[in-house]
Amino acid sequence: MIDIIEVKTKKQLSDFIKFPDELYRGNQYRVPQLHTFEKTILNTDKNPAFEFCRAKYWLAYQDKRIVGRIAGIINQKANEVWNEKNARFGWIDFIDDNNVSSALIKTVEDWGRSNGMTKIQGPMGFSDMDLEGMLVEGFDEIGTQAVIYNYPYYPKHLEENGYTKDADWVQFEIKVPDRVPDRIKRISEIVQKKYHLRPLKVKKSKDLIPYASKMFDTLNESFSDLYGFVALTQKQKDFYIKQYFSMVNPKFVSFVLDSNEDVVGFGISFTSLSAAMIKAKGKLFPTGFIHILKAMRKNDKVDMLLQGVKAEYQNKGIPAIFFAEMMQAYIDNGIKTAVSSHALENNQRAFLMFDDFESRQHLRRRSYAKQL
Repeated sequence: MIDIIEVKTKKQLSDFIKFPDELYRGNQYRVPQLHTFEKTILNTDKNPAFEFCRAKYWLAYQDKRIVGRIAGIINQKANEVWNEKNARFGWIDFIDDNNVSSALIKTVEDWGRSNGMTKIQGPMGFSDMDLEGMLVEGFDEIGTQAVIYNYPYYPKHLEENGYTKDADWVQFEIKVPDRVPDRIKRISEIVQKKYHLRPLKVKKSKDLIPYASKMFDTLNESFSDLYGFVALTQKQKDFYIKQYFSMVNPKFVSFVLDSNEDVVGFGISFTSLSAAMIKAKGKLFPTGFIHILKAMRKNDKVDMLLQGVKAEYQNKGIPAIFFAEMMQAYIDNGIKTAVSSHALENNQRAFLMFDDFESRQHLRRRSYAKQL
């Protein structure tokens, strides 16, 4: 018998966050999320997305043992922007038992219907900054700290419960060359001169802060037409600036500025923390932070987490500027491999720069959907 229990206490929320650690014990490919960060994202008092989102979390028990989890989310702002009545599911994990997965899925579907929703999609989070997409290709690859890993049986369970593909994201692994390709350098120089642009040069992460909110303004413009995207509010921008920018190595970040000091394009990459996060097992203490600090100091791999271009500058070669800057920084700092951000498979603009590098597609994630 499967018992589905709504998460209501701190202990239950802690169990909800920790369950995947047990499910994936010994797995060499899953990159765990930090428990402290998960608690913040799932906390109604700390995550600014709860100004326009509702959510519930459930745990599945079998013989008094936790065997699955799922979150249900209704993003009212997204429904208004896209003129839809969608519920979302996320934070979905379960043992390889159809009774468990079906019970979890039915619970979130019933909750969606009871709130007047007509469709459900996922895995998705509160915003595009959360983890999204179920892994459907690349189960024997290590991902980044910004994406979901799951066992190969997950998609099969969803499909058996009536879910079909809604959208796919893909990622590429890029071999860093010995020198920046001449074509990219040439385009970068031409575009800078033609549109009176320049790459921002800073030495400390705190020097990026004055431009960070402008960067998120550009992200809002750049992503506005992409699947399920909803513009970040100022409170969300402030939240993510506080969460991430203290960890940014400015060498691996490129903001492209116009004559008014506005950010018209950007590329943000982080030193890969995947191996460190696996060693840390989701915990900063007692030793997790040591692994993370070591990875930040010495590494030959980076994750290209975000790129964007302001609407009026799209299709004008702006990515050549920040790609040239970041690639040169990778070369100068001994980086051998870069993993691209996950991009929608039909977003061809996101892949144009990869033609100039030796690269391979190695991960694919899927958002599933079902009419309620």
